[in-house]
Amino acid sequence: MINFKLYLKVLFPIVTMFLACNSNPQKMSKENLSPPIADKISYQHKIHDHIRVDNYYWMNQRDNPEVVDYLERENDYYQKMTAHTLSFQDQLYNEMRGRIKEDDNSVPYFLNGYWYITRYELNKDYPIYTRKKGALTAEEEILFDCNKMAKGHDYFRLVGISVSPDNTKVAFGVDTVSRRQYTIQVKDLLSEEILKTKIDNTTGGSVWAADNKSLFYNKKDPQTLRSEAVYKHDVSLPKQKDQLVFEEEDETFSVYVSKSKSQEYLFISSFSTLTSEHRFVKSNSPNDEFKIFQNRITGMEYSLDHFGDHFYIHTNYDGAKNFKVMQTNVDKTSIEHWQDLLPHREDTLIEDFDLFENYWLVNERENGLSKVRVIHWDGSSDYYLPMNDETYTLYISYNPEFKSDTFRYVYNSMTTPASVIEFNTINKETTVLKTQQVLGGKFDKDNYISKRLWAEARDGKKIPISIVYHKDTELSADTPILQYAYGSYGSTIDPSFSSTRLSLLDRGFAFAITHIRGGEYLGRQWYEEGKLLKKKNTFQDFVDCSNFLIEKKYTSANHLYAYGGSAGGLLMGAVINMAPELYNGVIAAVPFVDVVTTMLDETIPLTTSEFDEWGNPKEKVYYDYMLSYSPYDQIKPMNYPNLLVTSGFHDSQVQYFEPTKWVAKIRSMKTDKNLLFLDTNMMAGHSGASGRFDGLKELAKKFAFIIDLEEK
Repeated sequence: MINFKLYLKVLFPIVTMFLACNSNPQKMSKENLSPPIADKISYQHKIHDHIRVDNYYWMNQRDNPEVVDYLERENDYYQKMTAHTLSFQDQLYNEMRGRIKEDDNSVPYFLNGYWYITRYELNKDYPIYTRKKGALTAEEEILFDCNKMAKGHDYFRLVGISVSPDNTKVAFGVDTVSRRQYTIQVKDLLSEEILKTKIDNTTGGSVWAADNKSLFYNKKDPQTLRSEAVYKHDVSLPKQKDQLVFEEEDETFSVYVSKSKSQEYLFISSFSTLTSEHRFVKSNSPNDEFKIFQNRITGMEYSLDHFGDHFYIHTNYDGAKNFKVMQTNVDKTSIEHWQDLLPHREDTLIEDFDLFENYWLVNERENGLSKVRVIHWDGSSDYYLPMNDETYTLYISYNPEFKSDTFRYVYNSMTTPASVIEFNTINKETTVLKTQQVLGGKFDKDNYISKRLWAEARDGKKIPISIVYHKDTELSADTPILQYAYGSYGSTIDPSFSSTRLSLLDRGFAFAITHIRGGEYLGRQWYEEGKLLKKKNTFQDFVDCSNFLIEKKYTSANHLYAYGGSAGGLLMGAVINMAPELYNGVIAAVPFVDVVTTMLDETIPLTTSEFDEWGNPKEKVYYDYMLSYSPYDQIKPMNYPNLLVTSGFHDSQVQYFEPTKWVAKIRSMKTDKNLLFLDTNMMAGHSGASGRFDGLKELAKKFAFIIDLEEK
């Protein structure tokens, strides 16, 4: 089942391998370099009879040479001040890269007559997508070698691989700017030639109808980047104008096209943060008009899949806060015909499901822990996969085939590398298909300890903390801890394994994920209590977890570091305004920090689709509340922790000017001599560098900072 909301949540946050950093003010000030000072040009924002003065609003001008000059001066200052760590950065980079199996393959999966495999080669940054017909012993056919395609580009990303039902063509999307505006092209798999189809400004995703020529795709608004329309392209007539199939006129909604697992239906799905609506048509009738499955109802979410005579629905309909699964006949899709298949439970969040011929799977979450439930259609069995660890990550893997008695799932923990495991529903035996290899000869999972702690928030709620450290590290007031959280959009950060994190753990650091409100770790209510007019719970939970770690003498303020990215960067900005004394250093990666200004500007990507998450500041109650926590607006003359801020000039999710303005304003008002750095990648966007090894270089810089600070 394609859960679009979950898809966005997974894409929106920065992957947690990009952890925090900092530096030592004494060590790094030897060159006595002066930081760049931004010009102040007063600009007034006026709304609700209130005036906000923004001295750095001029930085919104992307094409202004003075803006680029300021960013380059900030980068130059950062690089010179950290030059003494360059050799250590190289050491960390080689160390982290040395743990990676570079010549690696994915676990093959079978679909429509072919085995599909993604592989990597030594010393190459990008994946190679391949397939083999019928058997794994068959000759390899290369679909895309991204290493060759990326040549000549500072950034490269290929997404949306979609093979036609007759296996003769493949559509794909490419972004070479890092702004998530993909160009869709089509490759003829018989001739290996790229066809004349070239569709700009899309999401990169597309689906084929059963006729092997009708390609449906999503078009973006060129300014806001909202996915606003679905078009149909005929690959046999590349010069013919594409047909507009559906346009989403509500600017708070985005629209996407997909296909059911059965391959029998095409779906057009419109959704906002809290509301969804779907349309459908038979894949073998692509010229028919899409029918509405169920009209949107504000606050009701639902997603679909199909099997046999029924559609299956994952929904919060009728007060099912933690969601339930319903079904309805394919000919009777309106809500009055929906029937409960797996009812709502107050203590269990139903996250997703997957359909097979003889059984179906459910991903559930209870008390923060994921479970996979196996239910046979004939009622013969209903059970959970056994799990014994205190804290772990578990989820259903990609299973494209209906007619299979086996399915795959992924398991890992903060001490255990990820494994793809196959489960046989007939004999209930498991087979480990692949386990992430950690090279270098030093890794032993028994050398690390992970546990789950519970901190008490100021309102009495218990906040879970997943923590990992080396067995030789004694948790005390002198122990450095890196505290991470996200806390928005209901996105759950699971306690997963990271080979790069070992470079911290092996040097005496502990790493803690705080499962604060705003995510769904403890169910849907956990999310509801960390959004809109309850958003401050998110920030207070993080601070209360920090106080807990200090009070229990797991660490101290001199050794506690905090990290968050994107909406987690908003968290960092709010936290250092609220309790700067708790942290020796903070990293805010591509931080969303100018909340009020951004949410008032509907030309900025993502703004209109996020009113349900943050509120619409055109309404005074939301304006006042946002203003009370917006990091940019709440900067005060006071001491701030050592701070490193990262940004991407082409970022489409958090525009580069938010972190840039934030740094400039903090620098003009802070009363300390701690470090403040802005590191802007002028060639990348929200997720940083595109190559797998370039990403390690960025991470090595961050680790070098925090370790350098801790050594003093």
